[in-house]
Amino acid sequence: MPRRGHWGQRRLNIKTAQHLERNQLSPLQRRDSFQHHMSGFSEADLDLEKLFLPAWAQEKPEKNRFEHFSGEEREKPSRDRRRGKPFEGRRDDPRRSGPKRGPKKEFRPGRREQAHPEPPAPLPEIAVTFLADEKGVEHLARQIKVTGRAYPLFQIANLVLQKPERYAVRLGVRKKPDGAIIQPLFLCALDDSPWLSEDEAVAHVLKNHFTTFYQTERTPTDPPKGTYTFVAQCGMSGVILGPPNYHDYQNQLRKLHTERFSKMPFEVFKARVKIVKEEAVVKKWIEEHSFKTEYICLNVPEPLKLASFDEVEKHFRSTHKEAIIKPAETALIDGAKSRNLRSHELQRLVRVEWEKQKHFPLQLATSLSKQFASYGLQFFKVNKTVVHVSVARPQFLDLETTPVSENIRRLVDFINATPGCSRRKLVGALAPAPKVAASAPVTDGQTEAAPAHQPEPTAEQTALIADLHWLIHQGHVLEFADGRLETAKKPVPRPPKPETRPASAPPAESVPPQQIESSIETAPIENVPSGAVSASEPAAGDEQPAEAPANESARNEAPRKETPAESSRSAEEVPSPL
Repeated sequence: MPRRGHWGQRRLNIKTAQHLERNQLSPLQRRDSFQHHMSGFSEADLDLEKLFLPAWAQEKPEKNRFEHFSGEEREKPSRDRRRGKPFEGRRDDPRRSGPKRGPKKEFRPGRREQAHPEPPAPLPEIAVTFLADEKGVEHLARQIKVTGRAYPLFQIANLVLQKPERYAVRLGVRKKPDGAIIQPLFLCALDDSPWLSEDEAVAHVLKNHFTTFYQTERTPTDPPKGTYTFVAQCGMSGVILGPPNYHDYQNQLRKLHTERFSKMPFEVFKARVKIVKEEAVVKKWIEEHSFKTEYICLNVPEPLKLASFDEVEKHFRSTHKEAIIKPAETALIDGAKSRNLRSHELQRLVRVEWEKQKHFPLQLATSLSKQFASYGLQFFKVNKTVVHVSVARPQFLDLETTPVSENIRRLVDFINATPGCSRRKLVGALAPAPKVAASAPVTDGQTEAAPAHQPEPTAEQTALIADLHWLIHQGHVLEFADGRLETAKKPVPRPPKPETRPASAPPAESVPPQQIESSIETAPIENVPSGAVSASEPAAGDEQPAEAPANESARNEAPRKETPAESSRSAEEVPSPL
């Protein structure tokens, strides 16, 4: 509903007063008043058009209030008001006169202030490492060796992180330069759960493994004296604390705050306590205090009874703590258990680190590369960016200088000439399967024949697949995870590095060149690190010479003639082309 202005409200008040005055007249007075008003009217004075006009239009025209208006506008207020100077142009305006406003209200934090929560607590200084399951890595390595395909290492790491059964989490302490531990780590020997402090570990044992060390015994006793109609109850945990005027109420309140809500301010915790007047809740509290609870110690040479839970905790710390809770520098946790750690701070830490690895699994990919390397797999980069793992690193095959069979030459030429080449395209183009005769149509009286079995590969297809298998395992052809086939590119020759001799170096004649050449030729291959090599730029030791000697070409060609490819490979390593 729109708000009325000042003058509209005043007009409404006047009409209301006139209406009330008319209602206070007697019937005779109303008749006389009506006759008095009607006596002055005539048909000529009656204007029907005005009856349908609003009240302000039916009034008689008064004196023109704007007859002396010259048309000049009032001077606009200066900009001094914006600059902070007082503005006195409208202070004496009678329309502005009225009741003054009261004092300003106190500022209360609104939604904008509440929209920014407090920053989370800092994470504990504990190193978190994700390790792939050893059995899963072994299965992947066997599959890579059999198929010969190259898989992206970081995609394998993301696949490992998808399910907790595929990895384990290792927690380790961090140390200062002087060797001091920044954040200690403790392990519970009963369930191998990690903890950040001894107090948390002790509370965990007494809550989840209490029956292993103690037995509760309850004996009836006199109930609390007096009549109680209400009790205090914790609004968060539901624990009944008792009447506020009970002698043990403050002790129970402090004890509950210390055991379960120590991180919350005591005044805030106290404000969450509510008063309950239900008869069932009051009766339950009386029944709990109608028994005396004692704790019998187990696994001790002499029987012992403790009267309170505080005594139980002291007894556990002095008797069992050293054997159950031990400090540790590392802890290995299963992936499924790492998502449900009892320590909330450690669980939050593992969750944050898992999110980081899910975004960019550098740490897990590094550990995976070490595990794959132990199974003899090699690594290389495609286009100097994506790291792949395969059975061999790329080795360029120079058909002009290396004598190979005609079948291998056809394979390499077809892969180079066909973009997006796959195994199916290769076999379909170089060794197509014979056409199968169409089956006879099925009549109404006959049943539909069973589908024909897939034809076995021909001898030409088997020889083609065997040669492709040899090229892949030698690194001359790369088969990626999506089925694409590419040949290893020719490495770009590197410019020679300029030799810089220091001024104080001994003359070159002091070391014979024959000794240098012999030391380079006899260097063991195992000392060369197996780093990541680009598909377009293999390692320097893997480069092919520009011109092969005659005796070397004969040595390379002889094994090809004497040992056929079909007899050197098993049937398991040769998959079907269809």
